[in-house]
Amino acid sequence: MKPLFLILLGAAAAIAQPVTFGVKVGVPLTDFFSTVESKNFGFNSNTKQYIAGGTVEVRLPFGLGVELDGLYHPLSYGGASGASTEAVTAHSFEFPLLVKYRFPTKVVKPFIDAGVAFSTLSDLKTTVVTTLGISNAPSTTKNPMGFVMGGGVDIHLLIIHIQPEIRYTHWGSAAFVDPLSLVQGSQNQAEFLLGVTF
Repeated sequence: MKPLFLILLGAAAAIAQPVTFGVKVGVPLTDFFSTVESKNFGFNSNTKQYIAGGTVEVRLPFGLGVELDGLYHPLSYGGASGASTEAVTAHSFEFPLLVKYRFPTKVVKPFIDAGVAFSTLSDLKTTVVTTLGISNAPSTTKNPMGFVMGGGVDIHLLIIHIQPEIRYTHWGSAAFVDPLSLVQGSQNQAEFLLGVTF
């Protein structure tokens, strides 16, 4: 009976903790794609556009917190090899789940976080143009899981928190491999994010 009471007490304490909601925007600091070096292959990436999404955090005692983000990132690249060209567009969705620790200062609180992330690509379209015409080529995709770590500061202004952060993710596998195996998703990703929560 006593263990059940302690579990219920712990659950009630967790529910009673403050929950914050907000948005995150940012820019990638690294390219989504990595390429195979080739004298016959030209590469033009346009993945350093923007990142945007939502965030929710449960604040825990002792400066701890648990954060879940849902981030969207548009992707595109073009490549040329000999008489053929290739263009790829896709939408990337990432879901980092992080444990966060804030250092015990007053208005500006430095923080570190770490956890795991899940990624998926949607609306992937690969178009190959050759002398024979235009075709849609199949690409190999995965939904990788990665390890995330980052750091930043939490600035408390009246009712909002502004949180600039540098974040690094290492994916367990490439999310994308093109039909020619010349381009694939990078397994190392760095980004600058700015969170605003209430």
